[in-house]
Amino acid sequence: MLVGPKYKICKRLGASVFEKCQTQKFQLAEQRAPRRTARPKRGGGSDFGAQLLEKQKARFTYGLSESQFARYVHEAMEKRGTTASAGLVSRLEARLDNVVFRAGLVKTRRAARQLVSHGHVQVNGRRMTIPSHKVEANDVVSIRPESRGSALFANRTETMLETKTPAWLQLEEGGLSAKIVSTPTIGETETPFNPAVIIQFYSR
Repeated sequence: MLVGPKYKICKRLGASVFEKCQTQKFQLAEQRAPRRTARPKRGGGSDFGAQLLEKQKARFTYGLSESQFARYVHEAMEKRGTTASAGLVSRLEARLDNVVFRAGLVKTRRAARQLVSHGHVQVNGRRMTIPSHKVEANDVVSIRPESRGSALFANRTETMLETKTPAWLQLEEGGLSAKIVSTPTIGETETPFNPAVIIQFYSR
């Protein structure tokens, strides 16, 4: 997905949308920047504007196109047995590139997409090159044996100890493999966006 200047987007949507903006360099730049006079919002700060902002936060956080994101939302709205907002978060977290990122194998979701696309990742022992592949409970995501000698994974055992993984993910094999022990999800309060507001946006 092509995006504009990341710092500019972060200033509009918040630093959480890109890992690049979660650095001391970005924070210092923000502190040194002259204070901008707030412009009146179009439509007087309408609900539509707030909903659109939340949608953009989520879309950029996971690096998705408009069509991809809309498809996930509609899937969540049609799914039975769970709330639409919880279903949306679960589907986003279940993407293979997100799992690779959550496992701490790389530092950004963008790098995770590249790792998957270049054939370094396998699911249940089979090579997988589709970043959007949906993982399920009991799946095992791992680095291919042929790729484990790469400098990318040097000292992986040590860095694994510093990796904060979600409760649904269990690291194995010195951090080069991760088992999905339950449905991938995170609490709505832990997301940098409000999934309930996003559902409202698509329910108009």
